[in-house]
Amino acid sequence: MRYFVHIGYHGLHYNGWQKQPGVLNVQGVLEKTLSQVLKRPVEIIGCGRTDAHVHASQFFFHMDIEEAWDFDLIFRLNKSLPTNIAVFDVIPMPGLQHARFDAVQRSYDYFLHTYKNPFLQGLSSYYLLKDLKFDEMKAAAAILPKYKDFRPFCTSPDKYEHTICNVMSASLTVDPNGDRMRFQISSNRFLSKMIRIIMGQLLKVGRGVLSVDEFEQYLIDKRTPELITPAHPQGLYLSKVTYPYLNLPPRAEFSAMMQLQESSSWK
Repeated sequence: MRYFVHIGYHGLHYNGWQKQPGVLNVQGVLEKTLSQVLKRPVEIIGCGRTDAHVHASQFFFHMDIEEAWDFDLIFRLNKSLPTNIAVFDVIPMPGLQHARFDAVQRSYDYFLHTYKNPFLQGLSSYYLLKDLKFDEMKAAAAILPKYKDFRPFCTSPDKYEHTICNVMSASLTVDPNGDRMRFQISSNRFLSKMIRIIMGQLLKVGRGVLSVDEFEQYLIDKRTPELITPAHPQGLYLSKVTYPYLNLPPRAEFSAMMQLQESSSWK
């Protein structure tokens, strides 16, 4: 029988989701733990691939288990897994639904702070910057849903069959003190390092290095910037994954930072 498993993880100490030899990765840790708890080899397929040091406040994977278990699997897994990975739900599926290919929307949040704060270390990206042009950054972010081809904001566009992404929404908000930012974007798919590259371009707009018109011109011309500077990975969260048949709210706050301030205060 196929099961969808709803999890969240703090990715700072992992080299991304995908299993690969010689490095610590989320998929490998989960497969090892599941195999130990269920006492049989278990392979899993995730809803996507997060980069090294990137977090997920909502993530799904599927697994096929022939024999049912007679114990509290969620309790056993959470007891056995490291503290930076949590299992929220194990959901039996009626058919062969696919955690990756069936997802119709993925949403990401990127958090950034511009003052040194040890309590945000690993939860938000730190940039020591002053006098950012927030209004222009917001205007540039709002442009994104107007376009479909995101070839300019990808590290290796030629490896894809196409670079079309249906960006449903994109926005940038700032806290009342003006020293913390939150970039939110939702799309049916994302390209390699696309969000971090966009965030890097938005920071250039904020610093006055790049105008809003120049930012948009890359999308119009489908032209890659001469210098691509992806933003740091630590502030990026996969925050929501939606399926036609499954639309669960995230089970955790995006980070401890968000617990200190209601989302409604971002403007």
